Amino acid sequence: MTTALITGSTAGIGAAFARRLAADGHDLVLVARDTARLREQATELHDRHGIEAEVLTADLADDKGIEAVERRLADRRNPVDLLVNNAGFGHKGRYLEVPMSDELTMLKVHCEAVLRLTSAAVEAMRERGRGGVVNVASTAAFVPRGTYGASKAWVVQFTQGAAQDLAGHGVRLMALCPGFVRTEFHERAGMGTDNIPRWMWLDADKVAATALADLARGKSLSVPDPRYKVLMGASKLVPRNLLGGISSKTGRKYGPR
Repeated sequence: MTTALITGSTAGIGAAFARRLAADGHDLVLVARDTARLREQATELHDRHGIEAEVLTADLADDKGIEAVERRLADRRNPVDLLVNNAGFGHKGRYLEVPMSDELTMLKVHCEAVLRLTSAAVEAMRERGRGGVVNVASTAAFVPRGTYGASKAWVVQFTQGAAQDLAGHGVRLMALCPGFVRTEFHERAGMGTDNIPRWMWLDADKVAATALADLARGKSLSVPDPRYKVLMGASKLVPRNLLGGISSKTGRKYGPR
């Protein structure tokens, strides 16, 4: 039986990945900051699907938290076959309205943690000749809009570059770029969502299912909905300064968690 490790597993897209992978018979390593919530999630998935669900409490904004997950990914005796880097957050406010400490924390979670965890997982996977990594980015990666969009653009470029470098080693890497997904993300960041049209919202379970199907097809980039594929295609025709102005009207956070 294969094992998947999911960061930010207790809510939103991370929880959707956990439900889908457990239903498909995969054992899980669930990673988040809230131990009680992790244990509740692990018990529910075990009871419902009969899989083993390991709990790993870690804050990826902290070196000790990243190191704990790195050690688990590097464990050759209990290998992880699929890594889903989903942990992330957003800020309310434009550039210079957000404290520098918060901006740096975002880069720690979205970039440094993704780099370190992907590297720890891929090194072990390459030795075995198999494995997969899904790095959750966002459609914000394609929009000029502050640190969040910049960090997600880095995730996309890093993932696709690493996928190319590892071609032929049996390891698949994919950046997942959904649009707005109904999760706890916007509420946690204190962002209103009343100005977002209903048709732009995606279902987290469908996003996870599409992502896993795209990974199996060998894609290095997944935009999991035809509507957003059209929007991302159209965005290439819109001047960058205009696109940035449009994105500001929907808040600093343009994509989901």
